[in-house]
Amino acid sequence: MRPRVPVPGFRVRLAFWPTLLTVVVTAGLWELAARLANVSFIPPLGDILGRLWELTVQGQILDDLAQSLTNLAIGFGISVVLGTAIGVAMGLSKKVEAALDIYVYALLTTPTLIFAPVFFAIWGLGSGSIIALIVLYAILYIVINTAAAMDSAPTQLLEMARSFDAPRRTVFWRIRLPAAMPLVMAGYRVAVARAVRGMINGEMFIAATGLGALVIQAGARFDATTVLAILILIIVIAYLAIEIVGFLDRRLTAWLPSNERVGGF
Repeated sequence: MRPRVPVPGFRVRLAFWPTLLTVVVTAGLWELAARLANVSFIPPLGDILGRLWELTVQGQILDDLAQSLTNLAIGFGISVVLGTAIGVAMGLSKKVEAALDIYVYALLTTPTLIFAPVFFAIWGLGSGSIIALIVLYAILYIVINTAAAMDSAPTQLLEMARSFDAPRRTVFWRIRLPAAMPLVMAGYRVAVARAVRGMINGEMFIAATGLGALVIQAGARFDATTVLAILILIIVIAYLAIEIVGFLDRRLTAWLPSNERVGGF
């Protein structure tokens, strides 16, 4: 009997069905519970999705969504560049790690939103403050994961490279970086979710712009339907952002066995 050839992407499609089933069941339970409870602060899911469609058709949400996504893309891009560079430096140099380690973990344990007034004082009511908050929300997880990933290269490969007097640049690009990619990408996945949170917090507590402004305005009117509609949109943005990073992860680590990829990607 000829062996079966695996269909490309079959595993990804198969893994999607449990997620879809969970979403459908949750939506059905939400709709049923809201109809039975019949209270204003738990609107039916159908009404929430209808409000989201209404805001989209009327154009009330598109400009705010574009502004929020722009801030998110810039802030996360800065986080990736700076966080990866700092993480690589800390992972390759014990002196750099000793110098920066205390600051990284001090910022990690400090409530990030406490820096909002500082950013407001520096950049004012504008995108600069929001982008700075997004960077602070996301960058630490990239730094920590990247620094740890630099030590994940197989010892036998490093010893072999040393025995052949391979240049440090070659060791980095051919051994350390490929071995580090799964853990680095895992840090990106966590960071992009944090970046979405930083985007919304910045828009709500620093400058009333973007999707955060819509949430504030709806909350002031006690409009739970609109608030939950924007919340669902934010969740979708975070999910899609994580999926995009996961797609890049699968592309960059396609040479790895699936059981060796961090987070199952």
